[in-house]
Amino acid sequence: MTVLTTRALNRATLARQLLLDRSGLPVLDAVAHLCGLQAQEPQEPFAGLWSRLRGFEPAALSGLLTGREVVRTHLMRRTVHLVTAADALAWRARHDAMLRQRVLGTYRRELDGVDLDELAAAGRAVMADGEPRSMSELARTLAARWPQVGVRALGEMLVAALVPMAQLPPRGVWRVKAGVRNLPLSAWLGREIDPPAADGSDPVGQALVRRYLAAFGPAAAADLRAWCGLAGLPAAVAAIREELVTFRDERGRVLLDLPGAPLPDPGAPAPVRFLPAFDNAVLGYHDRGRIIDDAHRGLSVAGARVVLVDGRVSATWTVEEGAVAVVPLRPFSRAEREAVAEEGRALASFLSDGDSERVRLVT
Repeated sequence: MTVLTTRALNRATLARQLLLDRSGLPVLDAVAHLCGLQAQEPQEPFAGLWSRLRGFEPAALSGLLTGREVVRTHLMRRTVHLVTAADALAWRARHDAMLRQRVLGTYRRELDGVDLDELAAAGRAVMADGEPRSMSELARTLAARWPQVGVRALGEMLVAALVPMAQLPPRGVWRVKAGVRNLPLSAWLGREIDPPAADGSDPVGQALVRRYLAAFGPAAAADLRAWCGLAGLPAAVAAIREELVTFRDERGRVLLDLPGAPLPDPGAPAPVRFLPAFDNAVLGYHDRGRIIDDAHRGLSVAGARVVLVDGRVSATWTVEEGAVAVVPLRPFSRAEREAVAEEGRALASFLSDGDSERVRLVT
């Protein structure tokens, strides 16, 4: 079995994540290819797509959101993702049990004794009037029926798990600050979510495995589980196992992949890339060593925006008074500093609509 070095896995990840070369894909196709973008911070997907697509225009993504072709919803790992409408409808039912369990993991004591099916039916009845509501507004309408449960626990269970919801624009539109207003996915998208397969098979799980490998592979089963949060995919992997190829990493883990998927030369140069907070290129793995050192792993869950230099997390970045401020995590060579500054100027211009190209490397 071929052993893939950490650098080989790094270059494969960059290629699959559209970070080795900017892609000419249309925005909708890029969102689909990436299996969505993590989006609890509403403006972050714009930077994520700017780093991946040639000539990316923010209005294109905003238009897809207002046009109901992409949607913000709780999905993988119970986090808010920006996914295509088609994927939201196809994947949501497969995530139901995981979403319930994750909310219960936080609010089990408060929700003890609550009939979740009854709560779901009550929530759907309230939302049937077609009026968007915040999580707290929905929970307060039902608080009298479950007075022993806090409003936060009721709201989280309803909005993040029991009633598939879309977070409506202008939330997530470029340069717009807006609170979360929820509407059932079926009402917003004009179609019911796809039900589970009646014959007990798992075509959605199998599709998730293939889609994940196309965007993140080669990867271990533990990486797949870490990305989506679903524990019940071993059967889906087994069902398509014969169509997959396998490798090992330097730790001896078995890695799965799609035959013919990109595996660039490990020596291929990797350009500087600025990633947004919670980017799945980092979070989409259990073993993140292919892209971030263990010493910096905490940055990936702390919401730090990171800079890839030679394909690895090597700095963090913020915007301060219109300038992109970069804090290196290791010493940069002169050539690396120049490359970071060049890409930083381009990012500053993008974020300011061309008003600023200021970048500052903090030493």
